Amino acid sequence: MPPKSDICSDRGLTERLRRTRFGDLRWFDRIDSTNTYALDAARAGAPEGLVVVADEQTAGRGRLGRRWESPARASLLVSVLLRPGSPRPQRATMATALAMRQAIDAVAGVDARLKWPNDVVASGKKLAGVLAEADGDAVVVGAGCNVNWGALPDELADTATACDLEAGAPVDRAELLVCFLHALDACLDDLQAVPADYRAALETLGRRVRVERTNGDLEGEAVDLDADGALVVSSDDGRRVSVHAADVVHLRPTDS
Repeated sequence: MPPKSDICSDRGLTERLRRTRFGDLRWFDRIDSTNTYALDAARAGAPEGLVVVADEQTAGRGRLGRRWESPARASLLVSVLLRPGSPRPQRATMATALAMRQAIDAVAGVDARLKWPNDVVASGKKLAGVLAEADGDAVVVGAGCNVNWGALPDELADTATACDLEAGAPVDRAELLVCFLHALDACLDDLQAVPADYRAALETLGRRVRVERTNGDLEGEAVDLDADGALVVSSDDGRRVSVHAADVVHLRPTDS
């Protein structure tokens, strides 16, 4: 069964989602991890459409086992449960990133872009991240978006940003959530269009990049996405490499 957590409610938002697949909204004041809760619920038999939201996470996580930390009520922290016939995690990640970008534009008026493999960026800084995890026939996709931070701590100021900082005013997290879920529902209904839409919004293509891999870094130009969503890099040594999982750093032309 899902782990113990603080009492949740739908915050009065379920009616606004009734035309989507997301019919079970659970918004917690505090929880360990929205992805962990949704995965445990999936193992216990929860159907597709569960949405888990938290004001605060005590054990949030991102890619490669990293922690995702955010002050209470500063970010939109949301996970959705998809099944059966769920898209593969990479396609689900692309759909979720696209939906978050659309919601940020619609609600905050911020023209965000995408950074491969799982980030939404604005002004060249990270605004949101996505993590998809599969278990059996279920895929849980989590997204964390910096919404109302006021000011970022010094250690994040050069690499991260928030919706309120980009928009110049506070942003309604509930409105952002509803818009995100409607956009995600539309993306999931038309998965064939997702790769092209993702590619069009991808800031990484055409950039000089450093790919940080466990088997050694790779530098070159990001030139394409393949059919599975892997990043294709034309390396400095003349190879054409498909990268399926790695951190990517956008470089200036003079960087090395």
